[in-house]
Amino acid sequence: MASVLACCGHPENILKEPENIPTNYTYLIIDFCTVLVPFVFSFHPALCFYKTWNYFFPANLIVGLVFIAWDFLFVHFGVWGFNSRYLCGLSIYTLPIEEILFFFCIPYASLFTYHCLKQFIKAPSFPSRTVSAILIPGLFITAIAFIPRFYTSVTFLSLSFVLYFVTFGSKQTWISYFYISFLLLLIPFFIVNGLLTGSFIQEPVVWYNDRENLGLRLFTVPFEDLFYGMLLLILNIWLYERFSAR
Repeated sequence: MASVLACCGHPENILKEPENIPTNYTYLIIDFCTVLVPFVFSFHPALCFYKTWNYFFPANLIVGLVFIAWDFLFVHFGVWGFNSRYLCGLSIYTLPIEEILFFFCIPYASLFTYHCLKQFIKAPSFPSRTVSAILIPGLFITAIAFIPRFYTSVTFLSLSFVLYFVTFGSKQTWISYFYISFLLLLIPFFIVNGLLTGSFIQEPVVWYNDRENLGLRLFTVPFEDLFYGMLLLILNIWLYERFSAR
């Protein structure tokens, strides 16, 4: 009884993760749970996402390699890093295997959502050009204003150029689907990124150097993560659509 009262007298003891529960598979479990349901439903006869794999996997591999290279550099320069407590211990150079899987599991789940949206909604009405016209200068100006902050400047500048290209530089018919998919994905985005940045666990799985970003957080999620996720999604969709058009 005394030990129970002692625990109750200190709230931090209540929140403390039990020592007998292993946490080193946390990030791996997050990756697995993210992709599990989309993978299972890929074979649903009304969806048949598996039939688009010959477009998805080449697109995802190309984009994934770009983001993995980006990740290597940012880890090297201390823009972000990983909490070994939540990792299984396998890594490629400086990147945990879980982080590498992230760039394949998250796009798979996201493109599955995009595919479902296109299956059930034909020609959605969305002011995509207007939204892009607002985002592009806003992202570009912010990137220039905060250019010493690597995460902010690289992410915002990259997304501003990509948005301009796909919205105004070429005749793409899927931009509205992209924006609607992104809005739908915000709920799982905050769940997954919340877990990775420490919203529901004692310590973050991924830590961020706030000298390299704006220092703004949405709950525990860095503000830049929204646009990083948008960039990851739009590049995967762009290549996916290019390959499928062939």
